[in-house]
Amino acid sequence: MVKKILAQAYLWILLLLLYSPIVIIVIYSFTEAKVLGNWTGFSTKLYTSLFTTGTHHSLMNALINTITIALLAATASTLLGSVAAIGIFNMKSRSRKAIGFVNSIPILNGDIITGISLFLLFVSVGITQGYTTVVLAHITFCTPYVVLSVLPRLKQMNPNIYEAALDLGATPMQALWKVIVPEIRPGMISGFMLALTLSIDDFAVTVFTIGNQGLETLSTYIYADARKGGLTPELRPLSAIIFVVVLALLIAINYRAGKAKKKD
Repeated sequence: MVKKILAQAYLWILLLLLYSPIVIIVIYSFTEAKVLGNWTGFSTKLYTSLFTTGTHHSLMNALINTITIALLAATASTLLGSVAAIGIFNMKSRSRKAIGFVNSIPILNGDIITGISLFLLFVSVGITQGYTTVVLAHITFCTPYVVLSVLPRLKQMNPNIYEAALDLGATPMQALWKVIVPEIRPGMISGFMLALTLSIDDFAVTVFTIGNQGLETLSTYIYADARKGGLTPELRPLSAIIFVVVLALLIAINYRAGKAKKKD
């Protein structure tokens, strides 16, 4: 009984430590105070100011850049990672373990090392750093996560259904699209969401590959803003909106997955 109480207390303390900063940001997004922690009364002025045309042009540009880069990187890495996972799954045991080990290196590797490596690569190849290099860099570090998300779904799949589809007259591409893809779709969705989150959240890799052409993402904007001596108050409502959107997406995906399991 005591162990159960301690375990529950530990869980609640852990959840409190994880989510209390987010709750604080959401609460203080509804006040006009420029300094976090100074409550000056309930107000939605920061939300209005955030979406007022021209007021925070650079912040909104950084947000748009972040979202478009994340969508492009997540889409490309989901396609590449899914195809790679299918290829890895169909390898011989020894080759599969070797490639799986290589795939794990970028995940275990420090972000700063990945960022420096990609920076040196782009410089040596002669690619001008900017939007394209950031997208390529994000695809590079997101793809291994998609591979790890898709591989478990392939292992759960009946290995005979692909051959059965071929025996029934389907072409390899038709069998891939109509048999394998539906089986691994939950893993692809999870990989896409993970890649999207990683791309939006990334700073270390972005700062090394963004160049000096004036491109900014949300992470680099916040870093530059913090170095000036404080954070723009409108970042609080923006953070709250991003959190609510991501939470809504996760709830929708889990709800859909639960309905699919009930049907099965």
